[in-house]
Amino acid sequence: MTEQKATNITWHEHIVSTAELEKLHGHKGMTIWFTGLSASGKSTVANAVAAALHGMKVSTFVLDGDNIRQGLNKNLGFSAADREENIRRIGEVAKLFTQAAVVNLTAFISPYRADRDKARALQPETFIEVYCDPGIAVCEQRDPKGLYKKARAGELKGFTGVDDPYEAPTSPEFVLDTGGLTVGECAHAVIDLLKKRGVIG
Repeated sequence: MTEQKATNITWHEHIVSTAELEKLHGHKGMTIWFTGLSASGKSTVANAVAAALHGMKVSTFVLDGDNIRQGLNKNLGFSAADREENIRRIGEVAKLFTQAAVVNLTAFISPYRADRDKARALQPETFIEVYCDPGIAVCEQRDPKGLYKKARAGELKGFTGVDDPYEAPTSPEFVLDTGGLTVGECAHAVIDLLKKRGVIG
């Protein structure tokens, strides 16, 4: 799905540069890529971080897996190929947000390491991978959508963590114990990391 099909196209440079947008916003753009099993706390923590940053006058946007599949990626299913394309598109969108000097937070299971690595390769200097890891037992206990229960009963095939693999990050910038820490503690830890990286003051 990544083959270049369009012809007679030309790249147009922007009149307003990323540096100028950073000056306008008062901070750099950054992609914070939350990955982890279903019910690991990705969306919850991403939104908590976004809310805290908003309170600090930082421009943010959350790219949530379920939300994106209702619009941009509504034509994709959950096959390996569709999962790959799902993350490829989000990687490109996240890069655009970073270039617009927005701190964007993606909340996708993104189960395959190679796909996450490709997203990182698009913006290696402005990509932070955060692995939400409460342990699968906690995820199954939470199970807010009832998906683990359906998967264990054989009613849902190809579910990540049950009968489809999840390849945990080998060297993420941050690992969050979203089972042992509160949402507030997780958000605070991510914001501290952004401060250390010089993204925000």
